[in-house]
Amino acid sequence: MASLPYRTIPNPHPSSSKNSTLIETHNKSQAQFPKLQENATKNQTLSKSFFTQMSTLSKQSKIQEAVDLLIQMDLKSLRIGPEIYGELLQACVYDRALQTGKQIHSRIIKKGENFARNEYIETKLVIFYAKCDAEKDSNRLFRRVRVKNVFSWAAVIGLNCRLGFYKEALLGFMEMQEDGLLPDNFVVPNVLKACGAVEWIGVGKAVHGFVVKMGCSECVFVASSLVDMYGKCGVVDEARKVFDEMGERNVITWNSMIVSYVQNGLNEEAIRMFCDMRKEGFEPTHVTVSSFLSASANLGAVEEGKQGHGLAVVSGLELNTILGSSIINFYSKVGLIEDAEIVFSRMNEKDVVTWNLLISGYVQIGEVDKALEMCRLMRQGNLRFDSVTLASLMSAFADNRNLKFGKEAHCYCIRNNLEDDVVVASSIVDLYAKCEKIDNARRAFESATTGDLVLWSTLLAAYAGLGHSGEALKLFYQMQLESVPPNVMTWNSLIFGFLKNGQVSEAQDMFLQMQSLGVEPNLVTWTTMISGLADNGFGHDAIQAFCRMQEAGIKPNVVSIVCVLKACIEIASLQNGRVIHGYLIRHFLYLSTPVATSLVDMYAKCGNVEEAKRVFDMVSDKELPIYNAMISSYALHGQAVEALALYRRLKEEGLQPDSVTFTNALYACSHASMVTEGLELLDDLLSSQTVNPSVEHYGCLVSLLSLCGNVDEAFRLIAAMPYEPDAQILGSLLAACREQNNIELEDYLSDQLLKLEPENSGNYVAISNAYADAGRWDQVKKVRQLMKENGLRKIPGCSWIQIGEEIHAFVAGDKSHPEAEQICMALKLLE
Repeated sequence: MASLPYRTIPNPHPSSSKNSTLIETHNKSQAQFPKLQENATKNQTLSKSFFTQMSTLSKQSKIQEAVDLLIQMDLKSLRIGPEIYGELLQACVYDRALQTGKQIHSRIIKKGENFARNEYIETKLVIFYAKCDAEKDSNRLFRRVRVKNVFSWAAVIGLNCRLGFYKEALLGFMEMQEDGLLPDNFVVPNVLKACGAVEWIGVGKAVHGFVVKMGCSECVFVASSLVDMYGKCGVVDEARKVFDEMGERNVITWNSMIVSYVQNGLNEEAIRMFCDMRKEGFEPTHVTVSSFLSASANLGAVEEGKQGHGLAVVSGLELNTILGSSIINFYSKVGLIEDAEIVFSRMNEKDVVTWNLLISGYVQIGEVDKALEMCRLMRQGNLRFDSVTLASLMSAFADNRNLKFGKEAHCYCIRNNLEDDVVVASSIVDLYAKCEKIDNARRAFESATTGDLVLWSTLLAAYAGLGHSGEALKLFYQMQLESVPPNVMTWNSLIFGFLKNGQVSEAQDMFLQMQSLGVEPNLVTWTTMISGLADNGFGHDAIQAFCRMQEAGIKPNVVSIVCVLKACIEIASLQNGRVIHGYLIRHFLYLSTPVATSLVDMYAKCGNVEEAKRVFDMVSDKELPIYNAMISSYALHGQAVEALALYRRLKEEGLQPDSVTFTNALYACSHASMVTEGLELLDDLLSSQTVNPSVEHYGCLVSLLSLCGNVDEAFRLIAAMPYEPDAQILGSLLAACREQNNIELEDYLSDQLLKLEPENSGNYVAISNAYADAGRWDQVKKVRQLMKENGLRKIPGCSWIQIGEEIHAFVAGDKSHPEAEQICMALKLLE
């Protein structure tokens, strides 16, 4: 943009003296002219000197000294032209010295309307107020100016963009063109920023066409703004096209492309773009590293994120609030909260965003006490909670079902007028829903002044999650009547709620209904269906849903793959598990820890421990979950020696066993009747600094001692443990009593077992079998009668075999299979 030109003001009142007067004064003027000319030259030189000094002081941000010179010029009656006031106003712009600028404006007004209405002065004043974000003053002056030039338009459009008045900025752009003015390469970037902010892709493309027509597309600032606009509108392919066609790129261009990828969830592409930028020799800025860290956090790429942090340190980037917040966000999301704490402690300046990120990090890992302590320290630092702070706290209280603290937070929101914020209102509804106070949730919803889609979806999920399917559907149709159309997230919430409560038919109906209405299921929808079907025992349907998802062009992620492998385990379908394993190999997905762990688990539970071991061996960087899965596999297949060897190996590798590790290892000892090794594991468990023994651990040991006939030792262990025995422990002791024919103990354990789980038909069968082994048929009859009175039936045994794509299931005593006669004949031949 060219500099604002200064035009000399013509004298509005030329002399109109009569010829006679001129003749009379001609001799006098002729005599005085040399002296006047000398004074004028002297004043002009002095004025130039003052102007030079004022210009220098202005550039040095010494505005008050420059104003003092202005006052001296006034006292000396020296000419003060518009260029001097323009220089002073420009200095005020640099320092955002609003009050000083207003004082200068007052002096301009005092010089008279003709001076104040000069185009140069008016434009400088509009620019000054706009740059100082004085919206009312700037707009008032802009409406009054006689000539609206490209400079004043650029200032006002830029002001509207900075203040978030994007639609006004776009309307100004259109009005400017109607006035016959062509926007320059300073106006266009602001207009493109406004298009991106309101996601008006149509207007953005029109501006792009204007840019090409005017020949501005080669300007690196305009092209960078185009990349940014397309990225914010979600048209990443167009952003990349503009980027690739640029002849010259600067660091802002690279940043715009990286940010576009991150904003649209293309995190891997963002990381690749970052690497390309480094290869081109561009040094990263705060924005570059922040975006790279966001992409790493979204992918869970720990090593890449750490390298980004290291690059920021090596590059000497200041740990300001932007960079510091990004690093804290990264470490929090990947679970390295200690590293986040270190970065937080090293930051000299912290804003509310920084505090919120650490508080949110604590909430995500369940450290509610630490989150509350951070809130206390935040208040000590005279910072107020905002909607994000309250939403994080509400989320923590909801997850912990802490209704008391949740209500206190709700009261704080009301006192500080935060309850109308959509995020806070949604968190309040979610809190009451998770605490099963659905009436309170409904009241919080109805008290919100703005019922937007997020709030509606939260209440819908609350009703569906609590099993109130009728109310959920009623609310679903009500929101549409109130002109709030559901989006994919709304449908997902309903489907998830139905599946969570075992309402599979309702979930499948909603899934079909959303497709019939033209709403395309996204990855979350498909994953929710696969997971929910597998959890509810519909393994075949879950596998079919996984296949349909790929047919729809949706690429599965780690979560959906883990869910479909769980479905294979549910129906013990080794064939389908192998097919999915092949898919993972073709797409290089099988080496991630969650997927590899699920593969090991699938192969073991489908009967192929050798294949489980092969998958385990292929993972080079083994983490604790995959060790746990392999120990469980060995335990399941009775290979206790191998399980314990692997337990010792993981300790040698420097990994700390967790609760699952000990459970699996003890389970292996129990199945192999390895009492000594089991007691050694108990010693390890009791001496562990990170794991507290659970009732499940004690249950494995009681089962081990009972199976080996050490009932007295088992009772001593029960007496020493800090828990009441559960049904598993009592069942183990009951089985041992069957072997030892201890009638008195059998009666006591049977009574306790039925009190603990009166609805479990398996317990009745176990007690009945114990009495039958002891020949106590009257007690057997009594137990069977009690079972009948309670409406319980023995769950029949079931087995199945997969031939090709077809599953053949067989239930004990059932002859409904179409080829039952041939099967029975084959079995007789095998006898």
